[in-house]
Amino acid sequence: MIFIPALMVKTFMNDFTVDRLSTSGTLFLFSAGLLVLTVPMAILLSRAFSKERFTRNIYIYGLIFSNFGYVGISVVEAVFPQYSADYLIFVMPLYLLIYLWAVPALLMNEGKMTLKQNLKALLNPMFIGVFLGMVIGIVTSLLPEFTMPAVLEPPLKAIDTCITALKNCMSPVAMLLTGITVANIDMRKTFTNARIYIVTAVRLLVIPLVFLLLLRVLPPVFGIVLPENIMVCAIASLAMPLGLNTVVIPSAYGRDVSVAAGMALVSHLLCCVTIPLVFMLV
Repeated sequence: MIFIPALMVKTFMNDFTVDRLSTSGTLFLFSAGLLVLTVPMAILLSRAFSKERFTRNIYIYGLIFSNFGYVGISVVEAVFPQYSADYLIFVMPLYLLIYLWAVPALLMNEGKMTLKQNLKALLNPMFIGVFLGMVIGIVTSLLPEFTMPAVLEPPLKAIDTCITALKNCMSPVAMLLTGITVANIDMRKTFTNARIYIVTAVRLLVIPLVFLLLLRVLPPVFGIVLPENIMVCAIASLAMPLGLNTVVIPSAYGRDVSVAAGMALVSHLLCCVTIPLVFMLV
């Protein structure tokens, strides 16, 4: 209710600017293209993993969205620092789809909902944070430069500091909540659940390797030279472990997140091997 909206406000107010949008069209295009392919694929695959609606939604979310934020940004900044700014732009469409559709439709959905209920679910603090950050980013980038009145500097700086501090709480608190959830699940049941391993293998290996093959084969067919920054950003967003929103958000609504916590635990353990393997192949 607080940390994720602050993360969205800060991310979009910094990066969702006219200059970024005008110079990063290719990054947005490829990111949106990945979503066009992964969303229907995830929906089809999830039907083979579970018949129960909410569990199937967890699988859909996990197959579409990796932990491209907390883990992905750390990996790119450490291994490919020259592309860290490009990566932040690349994952913006992913953030947009998460809080415009995935969170209200998959993680907060109690079943078949009316249009009014869908609109109410959409107007959640996370979506409001995205929208507010987009507005601030666009408006401030369009305004001409001017000297800030001295009286306004302290309160504006205090607000920015507060939003930054709240944003920085998101990942550590999410990890704490995931750890608490993991501590309460049946470990034997989790580590003997074949479906968790199958979904994790699809998330960590199958999806990034399929798209790696497509990115290597298709561009030359159409006479396109794929820049290295797009290749790195695409694979980094695909090869990370399952995201923590499947634990954090449903648990706030009292839902059973044992499957999601098990997937998060197994995928974060195995990604220590799979991430280097995928980038070695890249």
